[in-house]
Amino acid sequence: MRSILFFLFYALTWLIAQLPNWALYGISDVVKFVLYYILRYRRGVVVTNLKKSFPEKTPKELKSIERKFYTHLCDLFLENFVLLHASKEKALRTCKFLNAEVLEKYHNQGRSVIIAAGHYSNWELLTLASYSIKHKILGVYKPLNNKRFERFLNLSRERFGAVAVPMRDAFKTLLQFEHNGTPALLGLITDQTPARRDIRYFTTFLNQETAAFLGVEKIAKKVDAPVFFCQMRKVKRGRYEVFLELITDTPTDTLPYEITEAHVKALERIICEAPQYWLWSHRRWKHKKANLPNNSKIQSNA
Repeated sequence: MRSILFFLFYALTWLIAQLPNWALYGISDVVKFVLYYILRYRRGVVVTNLKKSFPEKTPKELKSIERKFYTHLCDLFLENFVLLHASKEKALRTCKFLNAEVLEKYHNQGRSVIIAAGHYSNWELLTLASYSIKHKILGVYKPLNNKRFERFLNLSRERFGAVAVPMRDAFKTLLQFEHNGTPALLGLITDQTPARRDIRYFTTFLNQETAAFLGVEKIAKKVDAPVFFCQMRKVKRGRYEVFLELITDTPTDTLPYEITEAHVKALERIICEAPQYWLWSHRRWKHKKANLPNNSKIQSNA
């Protein structure tokens, strides 16, 4: 059964990838209508997240963001279906890296770098960085239950020069590349919810107490890797731009949680600029410090 589903998925995504943009986004509009008005996909989660994140906004403003988010969400699904089969030339037209040259000096020094990104705009396109950046790109992913799908998705990502790395192996893989004399770029999605047992720090993010992902800071300090924040903006449908913002290139000199606070605030800033492009359907605020065992040992700035 899983094999049949995989081949149906492959055939469907291949057909979608052959469509011109006007047809692709026409389909996206139809899918948005079904998802938003008929299936009401996670609308309760989206409405709650928006209200808590922007208490100063009017109901009309929140409704506008909500509708625009569902348009973007459907665009995101279809764009990533296309990316699974797109040629190099077609893929590169979707995303422009504006200042990739800022990483060259670190590559010349033999230093790996870490990029902190969020579920904002189209983060899957970051695998295209290998055509603009000299570092070896390590794209971290969460393993899937269906290994056939996982292999297919990873092969699709690696077509563009990145190395797909399971989240649990991210640090070990980075060390292997450094040991072999190959500076690597480790891209980490930082707005995911840490596992309950791994929560060590809470911050304030989008007006809410939020369990913080500490992987960027921990790895950066262990290998003395410069940290950048990925400002990824959606220019229009099917077109994105990336600007790399330096957080620090001396991570061992920073205070505890300083790097974490910096990339959290950077993500918050771009979300506030254009909130429709963040993944509001994600259940980001599942944990509260007061509800965790041994919460007195958990640090917080909230």
